[in-house]
Amino acid sequence: MMSGIGAALRSLNAPLRVLGFLVLLLSLSRLVLVAWYWDRVSPTGGVGFILLQGIRFDLVLMGMLIGPAMLAAPWLSGRQTGTQVLRFYLAAVTVFVVWLELGTTPYIDQYDTRPDYIYVEYLKYPREVFSMLFTAYGPLMLLVVFLTLISALLSWRLTRVARQESMHNRIVAVSLLMPVIMVLVFAMIRSTMDHHPVNPSTVAFSTDSMVNQLPLNSPYTLIYAIYEQNRDSRGGANYGRMDEAEALRIVVESAGLQGRVELNSTSPTMHLQTATRRLDKPLNLVIVLEESLGAEFVGSLGGEDLTPNLDALASEGIWFERLYATGTRSVRGLEAIISGFPPTSKRSVVKLTETQKDFFTIASVLKKQEYQTSFIYGGSAHFDNMRRFFVNNGFQTVIDQKDFESPQFVSTWGVSDEDLFLKAHEFLENRGEQPFFSLVFTSSNHKPFEIPEGKVASLSGPESARYMAVSYADYALGMFLEMARESSYWANTVFLVVSDHNSRVKGASLIPIERFHIPGVILGESIEPRRVPGISSQIDLLPTLLSLMGIDSRHPAIGRDLTLAEFYQGSGRAQMQYHEKQGWLVDGKVAILQPKLPIQTYLYEPGGVLAPVRTPDRTLEMEALAHAIWPVITIRNKAYHP
Repeated sequence: MMSGIGAALRSLNAPLRVLGFLVLLLSLSRLVLVAWYWDRVSPTGGVGFILLQGIRFDLVLMGMLIGPAMLAAPWLSGRQTGTQVLRFYLAAVTVFVVWLELGTTPYIDQYDTRPDYIYVEYLKYPREVFSMLFTAYGPLMLLVVFLTLISALLSWRLTRVARQESMHNRIVAVSLLMPVIMVLVFAMIRSTMDHHPVNPSTVAFSTDSMVNQLPLNSPYTLIYAIYEQNRDSRGGANYGRMDEAEALRIVVESAGLQGRVELNSTSPTMHLQTATRRLDKPLNLVIVLEESLGAEFVGSLGGEDLTPNLDALASEGIWFERLYATGTRSVRGLEAIISGFPPTSKRSVVKLTETQKDFFTIASVLKKQEYQTSFIYGGSAHFDNMRRFFVNNGFQTVIDQKDFESPQFVSTWGVSDEDLFLKAHEFLENRGEQPFFSLVFTSSNHKPFEIPEGKVASLSGPESARYMAVSYADYALGMFLEMARESSYWANTVFLVVSDHNSRVKGASLIPIERFHIPGVILGESIEPRRVPGISSQIDLLPTLLSLMGIDSRHPAIGRDLTLAEFYQGSGRAQMQYHEKQGWLVDGKVAILQPKLPIQTYLYEPGGVLAPVRTPDRTLEMEALAHAIWPVITIRNKAYHP
């Protein structure tokens, strides 16, 4: 048995040698890239981070590519044909890795990023692409070809075995070894004990998106881009056909932008928004994004009486009585609130490959106006790709769980809301005269609803944990607002408290509209209290905030400014994504879109059920279809830039 295990272990020599060789080569390549782009790397102060995290992601890649060889080697060794197959596979892996990695510099030079899905798309045009590469980078490309061939030959030599060992009596030994190898390969690929495996957001540490790519390696970025693209293509539902120009016309008209935009431009909804308030000095902005807080928990909105601190704000600020979330996930709420971008059947723009650079956010507008922009979160900012999206699109500072020293309470999702708000308050107090925008994202009200003991009254019953988490989230919010009112920044700051989505979005209806109803309030010393009784959407908050801050700005967002007289009672429409379906809600009606089915119009009143209409509202249905098509077109054309 021991001799069998020894022989099985020796069979791993070939894949492990190639693994070591490729990790060394990738590390050397990363050193060269750091030196080559030193003028961009140096200001970030992240050389050590780049090199250490680089080894981590190189091992992730090795788990993907060398892992199968490690699993196969013990079974194939001892057979001449099997050994040769293994050697050819490892040589092919070497060619793939070396070619992509050594060809990174011209790609960065062209696209300012490591190879992504464009690389795959351009393989459809090999003559044009290779002609361009060898014309522009002839000597370099020849060197890449030469080094790739040399590396393949070296790999072939590294996998040569002195003798073929017999497979006799080794089946049991190999079977015992397999679980160990499988665990090792799994650990290499996942590279973390967190909820989700590492991804490019894990190493998004600077505001330079290209520098954030350096800890990665080019084979990994290409594989990840293909993975994301395949998921995205499955997410794009077919709701119906409409001419793209007609869809744009309807969207522009609905947003009230007729005559203010250039429809043939690269950003056809880009327009100048003039603030309705004129101030001596524009105000700061703090957005408190409450996790999973639906209207059903808020007494002032007809829900459970669990949020007394939030309810008290109904008479202190601009209180939205019928505000609707655009989706059912945090990233959907983030894209609506931070970018003013409507939902699609694709994944949120926070996670899409095409939107990880030069995508409009309110942070990008305020950064241009010399605001200090930040994201403060109690969990891991790489979750749902948030860090990567934010730092590449206007956020200068990201504070997450690793930046909290000795937090009072840590749950599955990160530090408690109290710890979060204490950190946020300390950070904001230290801004001095520098204007700032900060997004503060809570997490305590998230399943499994872990909260500190003794902060809120104990409850019993099947919903006790959820209700106590809501109560605790409200308690922590009240604590923060109490600190803010006594702070140096209260008088010159606009605050938005809003939910990202409800926690229980489900129901028998095609779209459970009531489950999209969320709380939202804008407050501050300079904010005149009022109620907004009409339908409004999360996408309306961005332009409204800019007006209340006294900021004139150019941006492509299509939300409605609720400080304007015509929208003072609400924007009058809300768009929402529910799995593969989408709804377009107006007073008394909702148009529902489903993939490959006719659009349907239903009657709807708050708290009621959907009732089909006898005569479809074609205007409403075309408006719904246009707003479902336009965001997909905009993402494809990269037309939503700052």
